[in-house]
Amino acid sequence: MNTNSTKGELSSYASNYFTAGEINGQPHLWWKIADNIWKEKDDILSFLKICMDKVDYIILTGAGTSSYIGLSLQGLFFRNFQKLTLSIPTTDIVTHPTDYFSKEKSVLLVSFARSGNSPESKAVVDFGDVLCKKCYHLVITCDENGILARHETKNEKCLIVLPPESNDKGLAMTGSYSGMLLAGILISEILGLKDFMPQVDVLCDYGFRILDQHSIALKQLATRDFERGIFLGSGPFYGTAAESHLKLQELTNGIIICKRESFLGLRHGPKAIIHSNAFLSYVFSNNQYVRQYEFDLVKAIKRDHAPNTQIGICEIPCRNLDLDLVINLSSNKSIDEYLLTVCYILPAQILGFFKSLELGLNPDNPSENKAISRVVEGVKIYDLIQS
Repeated sequence: MNTNSTKGELSSYASNYFTAGEINGQPHLWWKIADNIWKEKDDILSFLKICMDKVDYIILTGAGTSSYIGLSLQGLFFRNFQKLTLSIPTTDIVTHPTDYFSKEKSVLLVSFARSGNSPESKAVVDFGDVLCKKCYHLVITCDENGILARHETKNEKCLIVLPPESNDKGLAMTGSYSGMLLAGILISEILGLKDFMPQVDVLCDYGFRILDQHSIALKQLATRDFERGIFLGSGPFYGTAAESHLKLQELTNGIIICKRESFLGLRHGPKAIIHSNAFLSYVFSNNQYVRQYEFDLVKAIKRDHAPNTQIGICEIPCRNLDLDLVINLSSNKSIDEYLLTVCYILPAQILGFFKSLELGLNPDNPSENKAISRVVEGVKIYDLIQS
């Protein structure tokens, strides 16, 4: 295990803000999570062997940030388990449960939750038990004392509790997001985990590199006068774009309005959001086939109407793109693109933190009017009415 420690710009803020320390501590957290999954691999494998022969499909679920984890994982779960995999937020399932659950079908419900105390989290577990032929539960959470972790179900359940430091104290989910995402990736790779583990070391090195070498540049970009943020990512990186857009928007209390899209999707109408007051982030794939579409879009935007600020993050060097900042992670390595989703969230977290300070906000609690809170409030779960 690498023993690097982060010495980047964020480290000097960690004593005053939980969020700074939580962003900065993620590479160490990833190692601990990987070690924990390795130790629990036999139990996880036993659970998956029980349910995978019996389930018809898989649902990856969560609320807000936790729901975006599924966007990055649904392709990987489909590839590795050869089961139709859907990423459906708990907030969608609660209002329309019979659109996703059926007495004719068995499902593996994979629930992601930082605290596990959101009302929708428990409700969806209950609905799955009531409405499915059988509902198997894989729960990945950061709080062993949360409602979801302690919730009893009549069906088989596998509980994965991440290390205590993953349970962020700041309002914005940072380590909890990347940690649960990594846990989901490792669980999907459980059959070949021994061969997969060395890539986690590379992932953590990438995390240190972003934090140590690029935090100052991102801090400087946060001082620019932009009013909207646009984050682009395709395939598993669409989930990264989704979480990035929420992070900047949350940490700036909605002063910066943000949008997420895929590279090809942006061309079909959403491209209208690109103005001279926009910050645009490209999350590039390390797949050469995919990058052709991505680079074509970069050229088209440059040719048309360039935004205020453009950045890109890539593992394989991206040259001649003429962006304000390009974060290149490697010149001679290539890891699984799904693992890259874990570290690719760091630039948006760092930018959001410094933009929050630039706007005179407290990054740990930027919502001055209490419009958003660490655990959602005010949601009443009604008894299910079945027609």
